[in-house]
Amino acid sequence: MKSIYLERLNVLQSYMDQKALDAILITLPKHVYYLTGFASEPHERFLGLIVIRQEEPSLLVPELDREAAAQAAGWLTIHTHLDTDNPYLLLNKLLPASIRRIGLEKKHLTVHQYEALAAALENRTYTDVDQTLLEMRKIKSHDELERIKHSIRLIEQVLEHGVKLVKPGITELDLVAELEYRMKVLGADGPAFDTMVLAGEKSARPHGQPGNRAIREGELLLFDLGVYANGYASDITRTFAVGDVSDELSTIYNAVLEANRRAIAAVRPGAPLSVLDRTARQYIEEQGFGPHFMHRLGHGLGLDVHEYPSVHDRNDDPLEEGMVLTIEPGIYWPGKGGVRIEDDITVTADGCEVLTAFPKELTIIG
Repeated sequence: MKSIYLERLNVLQSYMDQKALDAILITLPKHVYYLTGFASEPHERFLGLIVIRQEEPSLLVPELDREAAAQAAGWLTIHTHLDTDNPYLLLNKLLPASIRRIGLEKKHLTVHQYEALAAALENRTYTDVDQTLLEMRKIKSHDELERIKHSIRLIEQVLEHGVKLVKPGITELDLVAELEYRMKVLGADGPAFDTMVLAGEKSARPHGQPGNRAIREGELLLFDLGVYANGYASDITRTFAVGDVSDELSTIYNAVLEANRRAIAAVRPGAPLSVLDRTARQYIEEQGFGPHFMHRLGHGLGLDVHEYPSVHDRNDDPLEEGMVLTIEPGIYWPGKGGVRIEDDITVTADGCEVLTAFPKELTIIG
């Protein structure tokens, strides 16, 4: 595993050479993990990976994380700070006076953190390195892909369990509680986002909030859920019929299913990301439901449940082998119900591999 982190750090070293940066300070915990293997949530405490040009990197971590950091990334020099220390002053001591141009993750730093950093590190200039890190993350390694697949297998087991619990009278929140309990039982780190279970007319809200609404026969039931496992996320949506549903709802379902399949069939290296969105959107428009599909087709998936790239009709960046994306068209009819079908896929040399295996055909449950 160490070799993977060294390869990634070498990319940063090359970037510093190109941009004439003296150092890069990594403070986003997920990026510290991505570059070193050390996973931590420091909360209000300071965590930083110090990458100095042409020198060995080091970690500055809270003292209470010393042992965990040494176990996960013992090949690095590890510095620590106490809760009573000013970590920015310690950082200043660790950076030679010759260092003037520093790369930062500006999207991550708060105004308070930036001002504290600038006050302690006088006479330095700062460059944003967020885009470089996003570019590094967009192509998944074999190890990353295996972790994502494991996360997907876990969430599909959770969904399989949850579906068996559905019966008229059970509430959305009852199911959410059961699903999130099952995630932990199966070994997930936790939900990747707020678990969504929406019944009937509430399924027409793309970002609806589960509540005490009881599930009834003759309506749609939407599950949108994911987990983090070994640092990587999964994200799946399936919509079910609770008993027999109307022909109108069945028509909506079948339109979403076909849009999902067509978008997946359009995946190939070199194709613009916009083509995927347009493929699904055009079919839904042809079926007369265009105004009821109001969000992008999907997003990248990995360390974050939503990451680069954004799959929408104005993103003409090319698909590349090794990307992991979601494909999730939907139709949302206020007052009647909504359908979303979401798969996780990875781009391959000649198309794509669908990583989610949970059945997609309209299934009657309850």
